[in-house]
Amino acid sequence: MYRIKSTTVADIPVIQQLADKIWRPTYKNILTPEQTDYMVDMMYGTAALTKQINELQHKYIVLQDDKKPIGFASYSPTETEGVYKLHKIYLSLDYQGKGVGKFLLDTVIRQVKNLGATSLELDVNRYNKARFFYEKQGFTVYGEKDTEIGNGFLMEDYLMRKTLV
Repeated sequence: MYRIKSTTVADIPVIQQLADKIWRPTYKNILTPEQTDYMVDMMYGTAALTKQINELQHKYIVLQDDKKPIGFASYSPTETEGVYKLHKIYLSLDYQGKGVGKFLLDTVIRQVKNLGATSLELDVNRYNKARFFYEKQGFTVYGEKDTEIGNGFLMEDYLMRKTLV
């Protein structure tokens, strides 16, 4: 039975364990091991997660199968009224392709709609097959963005959006 758990900074170790377990296999054919290590530390270090939760208004949720954490997502409002950003959504590889990711995304959509969202945006690596999952869920590409993140590394993303009704 799947269950959604709201998180606080006390849950950072759970988010870090999931990120470490999911990120490396997800990006092994897209990013170099050096860039993966750099990005995991940059986005999932304790200081980074604490700042996201406490200062940047990122709401993290953890998906559990019974009591075992199997995935997570984070989102926040943007500067545009009614527009929310899905920052992260990751699911353990052995749960992918079974409708569980759709359950997690639908949960995020329900939560942001309850907060007044009229659209949800996200960035996805241009070489990540997750793009096709998002398209199946009604997201469309509306642009591209290259972001220098330090150490000579670049994030190459599609910008995607879904109107919420």
